[in-house]
Amino acid sequence: EQLVETKLQAEFGISRTPLREAFRELEKQGLVEIIPRKGAFVRQLSRQDIDDTFPVRAALEGLAARLTSARVTREVLDELKTALEGMQRAAAEGDARDYLAHHVQFHEVYIAGSGNEVLIDLLRTLRMHTIWHRFYFKYHKEDFEKSLAIHERILGLLAAGEPDPDLVDSVVREHIYSGYRRFVHYLEEQPA
Repeated sequence: EQLVETKLQAEFGISRTPLREAFRELEKQGLVEIIPRKGAFVRQLSRQDIDDTFPVRAALEGLAARLTSARVTREVLDELKTALEGMQRAAAEGDARDYLAHHVQFHEVYIAGSGNEVLIDLLRTLRMHTIWHRFYFKYHKEDFEKSLAIHERILGLLAAGEPDPDLVDSVVREHIYSGYRRFVHYLEEQPA
């Protein structure tokens, strides 16, 4: 879909310059494609995007969880618990949007808990891509249940007296790969 500058300027009450800067930033993040003399377009999601993004995200999020496990604080555990409770509440209400917001929050907490700014920045970009993918994907009740169980496990592992960094890393990686497999399955079921 084309992003029409004049329409967006009017909708957001902004001038052309900040809008174009926003387009360039979205282009850097891989969400928008700017075609000279034609305009800015929402970038079409491809199977290659998914195949390229998820394995890298799995490795880096596993690393983030590993680093967090070595320095986990009560504050991080409390924030993870709050996010998980939000996920549980949203799942019980069947509210996919609220569920996704709390799910994102859960991941952001343990990523930030790693304390590694390079890793945090890299994952912010990668997660932007996979969050974008989720707009194509509808959660079902069974997906809520599986997702909640793995997040409960991650929290439990991090809350252990001396978390096993290898196990935390492995569980997070498998969680990301599980989402990847569900998403690919969903795409394969869609009409061309």
